[in-house]
Amino acid sequence: IDLARETPETLRLYGAEPGKVSFANNCLLARRLVERGVRFVQLYHADWDHHSDIQGSIKVQAGETDKATAALIKDLKQRGLLEDTLVIWGGEFGRTPFLQGDINDKKQWGRDHHPYGFSIAMAGGGIKGGVIHGATDELGFHAVENRHYVTDVHATVFHLLGLDHRRLEIPGRKRLDLDFGQPIREIMA
Repeated sequence: IDLARETPETLRLYGAEPGKVSFANNCLLARRLVERGVRFVQLYHADWDHHSDIQGSIKVQAGETDKATAALIKDLKQRGLLEDTLVIWGGEFGRTPFLQGDINDKKQWGRDHHPYGFSIAMAGGGIKGGVIHGATDELGFHAVENRHYVTDVHATVFHLLGLDHRRLEIPGRKRLDLDFGQPIREIMA
């Protein structure tokens, strides 16, 4: 985990600083783990729950994640690792397209939880590049085009891992295909 051995160009690409706890350092460590054959790597970045101060908070969170996430994908690709590495960027659900909080106090402005229209990004590992699949209504309230359930995303990931989602029983839950879980073929290469 000694990031000081990385080239200055790589550190700049990620925005990583050896010895400093950051999402950028985590992305660089993720690439190093993938290089060494680790099959599953999960990165977690907190503080996306913007029920208030969204104008200030979203800039901070995006600033901490955007550059490093793009660098991870670019770095994996240039090292020949992206083809076999599935990168998924997403959250637990979406956010309402309308204001939450006191209209008269900008620090109170936020957005509430919203499961009816949200996005994830996927790259590599059998996903077509440059594809946008689906859309919400003009308000961003409901998914209206190419709607999918989370179980469809799960079935897609299983398929890309070479597993048959129809044969997997999750203890205490039903099979994915009984709850709308089907691979999203339109996004697969």
